Amino acid sequence: MAYEIHEHCTGCGICLSVCPNYAITEGAPVYKINHWFCTECVGYSDEPQCAEVCPDDAIGPSGSAFALLLPNPV
Repeated sequence: MAYEIHEHCTGCGICLSVCPNYAITEGAPVYKINHWFCTECVGYSDEPQCAEVCPDDAIGPSGSAFALLLPNPV
C-alpha cells in the first residue's frame, strides 16, 4: 500500500529530498505522493523515508487499498 500526505502538511519539502522513487511532487495546498511510483522505500530502506523525516507527522499509509485504483491528479 502506498503512502499519502495528509492535509496538515506545512509544505516544508523535506520529503522531496529523501524519496528514492521521485514519487513526491508539489501540490496545492499540500505535497502529493504518486501512488504508482511509491514503493514505501522497499529495497532502499527498512521504513518509508518520507514518513521518517516529516516534522509534521503528515505522511502515512493510504486510507484504503481502493485509493490505489483512483487516478492520481497531476
